Amino acid sequence: MTTALLIVDVQNDFVTGTLPVPGGAEVAAGITELLAAHADRYALVAASQDWHDPAGDNGGHFAATSAPDYVLTWPRHCVAGEVGSAYHPALDASLVDLHVRKGQGSAAYSMFEAVDASGAPLGQALAAAGVDAVDVTGLATDYCVRATALDARAAGLTVRLLTDLVAGVAADSTSAALAEMSGAGVELASSKEPR
Repeated sequence: MTTALLIVDVQNDFVTGTLPVPGGAEVAAGITELLAAHADRYALVAASQDWHDPAGDNGGHFAATSAPDYVLTWPRHCVAGEVGSAYHPALDASLVDLHVRKGQGSAAYSMFEAVDASGAPLGQALAAAGVDAVDVTGLATDYCVRATALDARAAGLTVRLLTDLVAGVAADSTSAALAEMSGAGVELASSKEPR
């Protein structure tokens, strides 16, 4: 089995910024610790950044004329080139092989909607590396992590969610997301358990 580590949106705005996720800093540090100790588990380490256009509402993703509903519309966040879009400093980005960005002018939740600097989608890089399994980490369990894990399963990959290296926005939506992912065939595991 050839495994990749997927790191979803461990960015300042989702840790201490406009949409902070409780426990986000601990997730960032934990991912760094995992890679420092066990990088050999992974053929590829890929990280995504939400990367929204500074002008406009990004296809209705940013609440422009009313309060955000936190379902379809959100406060301005992870704007390209601003401090909120940068990786959180507790995540050692030098350990990442592939950086992909999503949401450029639109709403995007899944890492599988992201592209690299050449415009190639994540799935293409995974296929090129012969990846057939992924471990999913990052923020937030009930939004972009959920979407990424479900898309990985839909792509035919074996998927583990490392439950000690994710954090959710709210208890109820996180519980529902974990149940949905498990029902779709995502294994819920600890980063301390090798495959």
